[in-house]
Amino acid sequence: MLGSVSKSVTGANSLPFRFTGKLNEMCVKEKVMKGQKVMFRCFYLFALLSIVSALLLPALVGAQDYPIMDRVADKVIQKYQNSTCGQLLQNRGKPKSAMEQKAVRFLKSDPQMRVAFIDKVAGPIANKMFECGMIP
Repeated sequence: MLGSVSKSVTGANSLPFRFTGKLNEMCVKEKVMKGQKVMFRCFYLFALLSIVSALLLPALVGAQDYPIMDRVADKVIQKYQNSTCGQLLQNRGKPKSAMEQKAVRFLKSDPQMRVAFIDKVAGPIANKMFECGMIP
C-alpha cells in the first residue's frame, strides 16, 4: 500500500481523503495542474471569441448603417471584376459621369461613410489593379 488512508474532516486540499507523504503531494499537484489547464482553456476560448467578435462586429455594423452605399459599393466592385484590363486602362483618365461625381461629393461630406465604402471596395479593386499591372 502506498500510504495510510484516513478520512479528512477539514482537509486543506479539499480532497475526500487525506493522503500522507508523497502521495498527498502528488494528488494536490495533479489537482492544481488540472485547474490551470481548465483556466488556460477558458482564457484561450475567451480570447478567440473576443478576436472573432472584434473582426466581425464592425463589418456587420457598417453594413447596416449605409444600405445605399453598400449597393453602390457592390456596383463598383462588379464594374472592376467584370472589366478587362484593357477597359480599365482606357477608362483610367476619362472624366467621371455626373452620378459618379455626386457619389464622390457625398463620400467627401461623410467621413464615416467614406471609411465604410473604402473598407468594402479596396480589396477587390486593388486585387484587379494588381492583376492588370496597374500597381506594382
